[in-house]
Amino acid sequence: MSRRSYEVVEGFFVQELGARYGQGEALPARFGLIDRSEDRWKTLREKIDQLNTSSPVSTQYKVFFVGRHDNVAEAKYGTERWNNYWSKENGDGELIWGQLTTLGKGQAEAAHNAWKEERRFDIPLPGKLYCSPLTRAIHTNKITFDSIIPDSQRTMIIENLRETTGVHTCDKRRTRTYIEQTFPNFDIEKELAEEDELWDPEVRETHTQIDVRMRHVLEMIFDRDQDQFISFTAHGGIVSAMLRVVNHKQYILPTGGVIPMVVKSYIS
Repeated sequence: MSRRSYEVVEGFFVQELGARYGQGEALPARFGLIDRSEDRWKTLREKIDQLNTSSPVSTQYKVFFVGRHDNVAEAKYGTERWNNYWSKENGDGELIWGQLTTLGKGQAEAAHNAWKEERRFDIPLPGKLYCSPLTRAIHTNKITFDSIIPDSQRTMIIENLRETTGVHTCDKRRTRTYIEQTFPNFDIEKELAEEDELWDPEVRETHTQIDVRMRHVLEMIFDRDQDQFISFTAHGGIVSAMLRVVNHKQYILPTGGVIPMVVKSYIS
C-alpha cells in the first residue's frame, strides 16, 4: 500500500546541522539561510520552483517557517519542577499560564523585525499561514506578521497545531466561540469543536500521538495548498514533532524562535 512520506531537503539552512538544548539560535541571521548573497531569497525561490517543475506529480517541495511562542514559566521553574508540579496549576500568583507574557510579546516583535529585515532582500512571504488554537500562539502570530502580511490574508487556526495536550493546564484551549470573538481577523477550520475535546487532566499525549497529528497537518497542506511557502505558529511540542516527521536533525528551538526547512513530500 502506498504511503505519503516526508523528508527535509538539506543544503539550505544552518539549522539542518541540529542543536541541543541551549545551543540553538532563536533568530539567526537570514533565518538561518546559508546563502548570504543579496539575491539569496530569489535564488531559493528559483530552486524550489525548479525542484517542483522537474519532479513527478506525486512529489512536491515546500518551505516551512515554524515559529514558537515563549514559555516563561518553564524557564522560571526549570523543566522538572514545571512538569511535576507547576504545569498542573493555573499560575503562580505572578504569571497566568497560557497567556503571552511581556517577554513573549518582545520575542514576537523580534520575529516581526526579522521578517521586516529580510523583506529588504525579497524573502518570499508565506502564501498560507496556520496557527495553533491556543491563545498565546495566536497572539504571537498576530504580532509577528502585523503589517508584514496583507490584512486580506488571514491566518487559519487549526486544532492539530496545538501543543502536546493533557495534564498541563496551559495546554487546554478556549472555546471556539471565545476564539472567534477575541480574534475576529483569523479564520478557524470548520472541524474545530466548540469545547476542547482533546485535553485530559490525567493523561499526557505521547510523541507518537502528536506525530500523527503533525502528519495530518502535512497531508492536508500538501493535498490542498498550491503555495510553496508556508508558516506555522505553534509550540515546542509541534516543532519537535515536525522535525521527527520530516527526519530533520534534532534542533531545540528557543522560545520566540523560527526554524525554516525545505520539505519534500512523496509517495513511497
